[in-house]
Amino acid sequence: MTDALVAGGWGLLAGSALLVGAVLGYALRVPQRVIAYVMAFGAGVLLSAVSFELLEEAHREAGLAPTALGTLLGAAAYTGGNVWLARRGARHRKRSGHGARQPSEEQHSGSGNALALGALLDGVPESAVIGVSLLGGGSVSLVTVAAVFISNVPEGLSSSAGMRSAGRGARYVFGVWGSIAAASAVSAVLGYTVVGAMPATVVATVTALAAGAILAMVADTMIPEAFEETHLALGLITASGFLASFALSHL
Repeated sequence: MTDALVAGGWGLLAGSALLVGAVLGYALRVPQRVIAYVMAFGAGVLLSAVSFELLEEAHREAGLAPTALGTLLGAAAYTGGNVWLARRGARHRKRSGHGARQPSEEQHSGSGNALALGALLDGVPESAVIGVSLLGGGSVSLVTVAAVFISNVPEGLSSSAGMRSAGRGARYVFGVWGSIAAASAVSAVLGYTVVGAMPATVVATVTALAAGAILAMVADTMIPEAFEETHLALGLITASGFLASFALSHL
């Protein structure tokens, strides 16, 4: 029980970055370019964590076939959920209001609920792997926690700025991100308790599944938002985030 609570605490810490970003995005007029730069950096951080923390661990525990299968299933599951949500008004849920905009409730009825579900879809895989990372030796992967925390700040910042631009009030915005932060804690606990009872091969496959979902999320929601303002600088900024996470994993 103690370890499960520890997992939940780490998941809550990582998820709280969404709320921090939401407060900044809703309360301040953060320049679009700054949002895009931070988003690009966060994308690089996540890509590195997926490569050197999640997929590497899955491959070491179970080999190539389960790792590849889990990655593809995770990407397919995320894509399927994203397609369903996009048809209900959550296609641009990470957009800050510049260029492609989030719809208001008047423009697309039910889009508010879709946006909330989309935020949950984006956050659950990241938090679950925090709990799974405790299974290896009783200590959490600090690189994974740091990667999720760093990437969550621009996600919450950009999305909440877009929600404000779409006419959604503070109660809705902070209610969504506060709920997702709480869900992050629950996801981490379930990642530790439920997945922990499974064979090592299944654990590795689930880890790869989460990695595939995160990869699909980065490519489909984070990078397009970052590209709006960074353009030719996107590659350099993303590579910087990737290298920062890589360095953390080798300290």
